[in-house]
Amino acid sequence: MIQQHLPLLPVVFPLIVGALLLLPPLTNSLIKQRNLTLVASLTLIVLGVWMVQLASQDSIQLYYLGDWKPPFGILFVVDRISALMVLLSSILMLGALLYATAGDDRTGMFFYPLFLFQIAGINGAFLTGDLFNLFVFFEVLLIASYSLLIHGGGKQRTQAAMHYVILNLVGSAFFLFALGILYGTLGTLNMADMAARIHHLHLDEQALVKAGGLLLLVVFGLKSALLPLHFWLPRTYSSASAPVAALFAIMTKVGVYSILRVHTLIFGPEAGDLANLIQPWLWPMSLLTLTLGAIGALASPGLKMLASNLIIISVGTLLLAAAIATPQAIAAALYYLVHSTLIAGALFLLADAIGEQRGKPGDRFVAARQVQQPVLLGGAFFIAALSLAGMPPFSGFVGKLMLLQASSAPHLASWVWPVLLISSLAAIIALTRAGTSLFWRSSGKNSATQPAHILKLSGVWLLLLCSPLMVIFAGSITEYTHLASEQLFNIQPTIELILQQGAN
Repeated sequence: MIQQHLPLLPVVFPLIVGALLLLPPLTNSLIKQRNLTLVASLTLIVLGVWMVQLASQDSIQLYYLGDWKPPFGILFVVDRISALMVLLSSILMLGALLYATAGDDRTGMFFYPLFLFQIAGINGAFLTGDLFNLFVFFEVLLIASYSLLIHGGGKQRTQAAMHYVILNLVGSAFFLFALGILYGTLGTLNMADMAARIHHLHLDEQALVKAGGLLLLVVFGLKSALLPLHFWLPRTYSSASAPVAALFAIMTKVGVYSILRVHTLIFGPEAGDLANLIQPWLWPMSLLTLTLGAIGALASPGLKMLASNLIIISVGTLLLAAAIATPQAIAAALYYLVHSTLIAGALFLLADAIGEQRGKPGDRFVAARQVQQPVLLGGAFFIAALSLAGMPPFSGFVGKLMLLQASSAPHLASWVWPVLLISSLAAIIALTRAGTSLFWRSSGKNSATQPAHILKLSGVWLLLLCSPLMVIFAGSITEYTHLASEQLFNIQPTIELILQQGAN
């Protein structure tokens, strides 16, 4: 019975728990809210593991809300990629929550309900099989993120939130324009149904669908911080509180996932005259995103800003794999996506912990008093730096090596390899500068600050330890990502399954 409703649970469960936290007596007890949210986070991890296990059996689970079949009903789809993304969001959520329970949750109202509502929106975006519902879940996660961004207040956060809100409202408007064009032309927004109908369009209809598909690229490019729509990210992420910034590490991946899912399913190799619609645009923009991210990393004045620019580098890397558009490249991208999300989240938490112990200079790369826990925090920074820079023996090295192997053909290597390797070198230089400034340029011992709470360290190390674990189990994980990428490209069985069940 539970397995039958499993595709819906990662969305409905956090929504229900979040709503309960708004009701008395839970709304008046921060301790009860903490405990219930942590239990909910552990439950979501269990659901994510369960999904991955079921998806590993090559079974695609479909859930029709209210038993309304496509193209009219709300469809949820659990396959290898969506199951992996739900598990990833749950693990990241637990790390951020552990850090928040040490005191960051006291700075404002409704922290835990908002956190759960955002997770519900993120999971819904990963699981939906319908473009309009993708828009709905985008709005759910964005509305929660608006409130989380200004949680705790402050002039800097309010200014960053205003820019973030305005840009995303514009993006939502473009999303609606795209949906209107596509629905008016194809008569459906069910992704599988759209993929089946796109072959039977007249020439004038193809032009409209092409315009709608490119508008979707603009929307997803804004969500994923693809150049030239990336400028909002560094300031926004560096202004947010540490747990919120850590959770935001997966927000750009929602945009990347949407590009992979929508444009591979609807505008993939089997889309006839509209096949590979976005590839000519993705190539230059992904390369420039990598380049600008590397320059931003070198110019970062503090660790939070550096972590934000490293996310831009990861987005450029992932979209470069999407531009290559082969199963091998997408498999490498999925492995790298999991690695970069978890370690970037850990780096945001670590930046806050270091900044608190350095006093007024915070996480800025200037001389300050020595941190209280140089071994614990320095060791954590060392692991994060090596992993994000793509150095062995950590997961970043495996992910970038897989991507280099996927682009080993001469016509690809001449473009991909120099940009990837130079961006990695820039990351190494930026992280080396950061470590030197934060841990070596000290002007005396610091007795005015307290050591980091055990829960904060637990959140940081939980996410960091995923990197060596991804190397230890690299064989199983890469096998899973290869099968997931093949499932993404072999769309015909999925389309037939959805349409057949819809006809019954």
